[in-house]
Amino acid sequence: MMINVLFKTMVFSGMILLCGCSSVMSHTGGKEGTWPGTRASAEMMSDDENGWGTKSLVVLDFPFTALLDTLLLPWDFYRTDSSVKSRVEKSEMETQAVNAAIPPAPMP
Repeated sequence: MMINVLFKTMVFSGMILLCGCSSVMSHTGGKEGTWPGTRASAEMMSDDENGWGTKSLVVLDFPFTALLDTLLLPWDFYRTDSSVKSRVEKSEMETQAVNAAIPPAPMP
């Protein structure tokens, strides 16, 4: 009896911890916009370079990712992206704009 309850608890906990993996990775990785995990999962499913093993896991995770992205939707609207990746991209865009206006001096 106790082993059965413990087993069910472990399986349920594992399912909860593994649900919405794409959503969690997208939100911590600095992706912008709404439903970033769902968009990432859809891209992985349509990508021909992913194997059937990866695609089957993405298909299993897709509804949970969509649910978690929906729950995090107010946060997506509220937050401004200040991740390292977005700051570097913004800096590179500003540098390109300056270099386009003032071309570098020729090398001797």
